[in-house]
Amino acid sequence: MLKGKKILIGVTGGIAAYKICFVIRELRRAGAEVRVVMTEAAKEFITPLTFSTLSGNEVIVGTFPAPGDSTVRGSTWHIDLGLWADVMLIAPATANTIAKIVHGLADNAVTTLVLSLRCPLLICPAMDAEMWTNAVTQENVERLKELGFFILPPVEGELASGLIGPGRLPEPEAIVQALGEILEKTRQNLTGKKILVTAGPTYEPIDAVRFVGNRSSGKMGFAMANAAALRGAEVTLVAGPVHLHTPRNVKRIDVQTAEEMYQAVQTEFEKQDVVIMAAAVADYTPTKPVRQKIKKEDRAALKLKVELRQTRDILEALGKKKDGKVLVGFALETHDEIQNAKDKLKRKNLDLVVLNNPLLEGAAFGAETNVVSIIDRSGKIEALPKLPKFEVANRILDRVAEILQR
Repeated sequence: MLKGKKILIGVTGGIAAYKICFVIRELRRAGAEVRVVMTEAAKEFITPLTFSTLSGNEVIVGTFPAPGDSTVRGSTWHIDLGLWADVMLIAPATANTIAKIVHGLADNAVTTLVLSLRCPLLICPAMDAEMWTNAVTQENVERLKELGFFILPPVEGELASGLIGPGRLPEPEAIVQALGEILEKTRQNLTGKKILVTAGPTYEPIDAVRFVGNRSSGKMGFAMANAAALRGAEVTLVAGPVHLHTPRNVKRIDVQTAEEMYQAVQTEFEKQDVVIMAAAVADYTPTKPVRQKIKKEDRAALKLKVELRQTRDILEALGKKKDGKVLVGFALETHDEIQNAKDKLKRKNLDLVVLNNPLLEGAAFGAETNVVSIIDRSGKIEALPKLPKFEVANRILDRVAEILQR
């Protein structure tokens, strides 16, 4: 996967910067072209000349030309490199750099480049153990994952301080392997395709403050949107009420109720090549929601009776007019799973149905992993082991890409 690839490396101010020399050497041996961008702090540990010699290319350090340069040339290098690269690596990534990326700061060459990047980004944190385990750093790392960046965690070992703990930059071989795996996961086999993904629950109002809902976190749908965007697709994400950050290069439409999701999907449907319905849409909604908050004394008089009616079945409606589009549905089942999922696939005219049981270990609501089986129109079942939701998303997209190529 590395031969002929264009790899951009951002080096920040950590003692492990010397290891990047070996990363560059391994990448070039594998046939990749390498460009390096450094922060000013990184120069305290290794010189730009070293990286330039190893990569065979100019190294960018400052955002602006150096003071005293005899000639000045206007440049949009950060845009050019952002378009040039197939993948970017930041290593070592300091706690400071991680925090800057999370908050969109662009005060050096590396962080400026991140904001204009179009390709996948692998971040390799390296710092003292206390800095790595600090709650703020861990929150920032989780935020980066939500935004669609890849993280290769530090390993445990002897640190620059002489202490033993987590915080060491992984060895160059592990970093090079991770880059190859990312390129494999983000193959550009969906470039030019338009994909609509739904995610999260819907909230059906009882009154101004209460609702009927479910436990869906939206993480599976957001992983689908992120994975599709990284493969080059133009992605629209229709999201119910969730507390997740929008993945990079994804258009997001927020909705609250099943009817709002129905309308949003109907509006976007004709433009799409693929629709993936990962949302947990409510099957029922109160018939007469109250505009004001129901007071305690009123609840007693009403005897807490809430009358419900069925919501419109979005997936079924799409199946009736799919017109050559690839349609993927999710089936959450707790008994007779396979048969119920196959019935749903046939009844709703799907190309694929993704079956999951939230009672299985690793498949619970809000988990970072999932356990699913993918069933196609022929009845073929691909049972996946417990995997991170991003990995599950890529396995589903592999099947989608196969259907699109027929």
